[in-house]
Amino acid sequence: MPDGSSQVDPSPVTLRTLRRMARERAPFACLTCYDATTARWLAQAGVHVLLVGDTAAEVVLGFDSTVHMPLDVAIALTAGVKRGAPRTLVMADMPFMSYQADDAEALRNAGRFLTEGLADIVKLEADASFAPLVRKMTRVGVPVCGHVGSLPQRSGLTGGYTSRGRSAADAQRIVDDAKALEGAGAVMLLVEAVPPQVAAWIVEEASVPVIGIGAGPACHGQILVLQDLLGMTPWQPRFATPVARLGEAIATAARTWVQRVAQREASAHAYELAPGECLPIQGEQPRSSPAGIGSTVDAPDSAFPKRAADET
Repeated sequence: MPDGSSQVDPSPVTLRTLRRMARERAPFACLTCYDATTARWLAQAGVHVLLVGDTAAEVVLGFDSTVHMPLDVAIALTAGVKRGAPRTLVMADMPFMSYQADDAEALRNAGRFLTEGLADIVKLEADASFAPLVRKMTRVGVPVCGHVGSLPQRSGLTGGYTSRGRSAADAQRIVDDAKALEGAGAVMLLVEAVPPQVAAWIVEEASVPVIGIGAGPACHGQILVLQDLLGMTPWQPRFATPVARLGEAIATAARTWVQRVAQREASAHAYELAPGECLPIQGEQPRSSPAGIGSTVDAPDSAFPKRAADET
């Protein structure tokens, strides 16, 4: 696989970068990410923003809803993504009940995402009633992205995930929410699962970058859950068309590994005894490794540091 590094701008992506791209009408790409290794690959591909989403509760931890995302786990995953992609803007999703109950607790938790989690910005699922909290976060120096439209953390109120803004009245409420959050200091907005006209309205009213997910083409940036994009989930929202079938590729690789183990062909490499040493038993020599699973792909050496075992 080509690393594509020659096409990627080596300068770090910051909020200033995204504001400039929004002014120049240059769309920026965003994806969710939950680990350092994947973050390195996505950074090599030129993805501008990595969101460590509370969707990790579903795609990493196996829960059936994002409300189950543990705060400490979210902070640890965010730090791992930033270490994997230090020049990419990393946004942390504040989990359910990490900011809703008490403003002081919300400020402490947001601060933890910046200090322990190394995040560049935090995201809140919010409406206009959260404007005072956004104002407090902004006052202490926490960059906030206000998430409006469909709010998955509130899906229990509707019995499941739903779209928003399909009536004029609801569209007006969402636009008002976005304006209130920006007015309180939000430096970015994310709008989810609304008609394209609603997202375009928000873009027209806002002076900050707007990211869309299932919200049409008018937004400055676009984001998807990575596992949906890669075809790793059994079901994808209608707005998330997979561009790969990585789940099937993983299953194929795993089946090849199972077969190789069954045939005692797990590895072509054998460690040797030190010169002059001998044992009363001789191990069976490994067979040659078949092509396929044992082969390597091209990747920049600097992107994937050697593990300790590789040095011996």
